[in-house]
Amino acid sequence: MIPKNVQNLIDEFSKLPGVGPKSAQRLTFFLLRGAKSNVEGLGEAVLKLKNNIGYCQHCWNLTEVEGENAPDSPSQILGSCVVCEDEKRERSIICVVEEPLDVIALEKTRQFKGIYHVLHGAISPIEGIGPDELYVKQLVDRVASANGEVKEIILAMNPNLEGETTAMYIQKLLQPYELKVTRIARGLPVGGDIEYADEVTLTRALEGRREY
Repeated sequence: MIPKNVQNLIDEFSKLPGVGPKSAQRLTFFLLRGAKSNVEGLGEAVLKLKNNIGYCQHCWNLTEVEGENAPDSPSQILGSCVVCEDEKRERSIICVVEEPLDVIALEKTRQFKGIYHVLHGAISPIEGIGPDELYVKQLVDRVASANGEVKEIILAMNPNLEGETTAMYIQKLLQPYELKVTRIARGLPVGGDIEYADEVTLTRALEGRREY
């Protein structure tokens, strides 16, 4: 009963997290009823998301390049992100987070003046995610090659089992280096995600961090 092209879009929307069949249908028919420019704008934004986004060579946060320098794949290293390019940032403090969205959330507090390292996930044996699937080795390499410039590592993992496991693993790897390793305070609810926390909660979490 539904045209093939319409059903194809419904199926694609259904693959998104949190989008069920009914929501996928509503989204599809919203676009179908809307202006052609809206659909074209959405399509262009999706293509640029995959074709013009790569990872920062320093912290593995997302960075963007237009034109001829666009990456061949989303995971290609492109250079420096806006945080790493900021000369005013404190290079001696690195805040380790799970996802790029966590960087955005922490930046909204305007309290953290250091730099970041993005792991792109957390250790989860159930899901088959180990340290080798994350950018943990790159963090250790950053510390080792900094020649003592890094003084503190803030572990800003989510307060759940996966986050705690990841934080403990990184803390053990960093023990041979003479630096302070801290964990953000319990300003975040257990089981919650950093990206959904408000600015006040994140500010208190940063202010109350403690050494391992």
